[in-house]
Amino acid sequence: DVQLVESGGGSVEAGMSLRPSCAVSGYTLSTYAPYSMGWFRQVPGKGREGVAGIDRYGNATYEDSVKGRFTISNDNAKNTVHLEMNSLKPEDTAMYYCAARLGWAWLSLNKDWYTNWGQGTQVTVS
Repeated sequence: DVQLVESGGGSVEAGMSLRPSCAVSGYTLSTYAPYSMGWFRQVPGKGREGVAGIDRYGNATYEDSVKGRFTISNDNAKNTVHLEMNSLKPEDTAMYYCAARLGWAWLSLNKDWYTNWGQGTQVTVS
């Protein structure tokens, strides 16, 4: 079974940085096998919002409010996807989820595209 495990969330002050990671097991990330990975966030009472997406080649897409501040990257050797978050703002506070659709290649910020999800990691910015 494919599993996604997030880590690296936390509580920081505005302007600081965090780098959550998503470790993938049950599927080998590589440039030879298509996959789509994404980061989403959700606050209580609101829907899950796409933040960033990446494909096996490292092509990426971002939600407008995080462009220039967040960077998604894949480390195929470690079977991990990272989300570098800089210049954090209080409105970035949310539970952040890693998502995957394996065997398909498409850059997407649509939560309905993804079939596998992690348990989430909390990011709090004050």
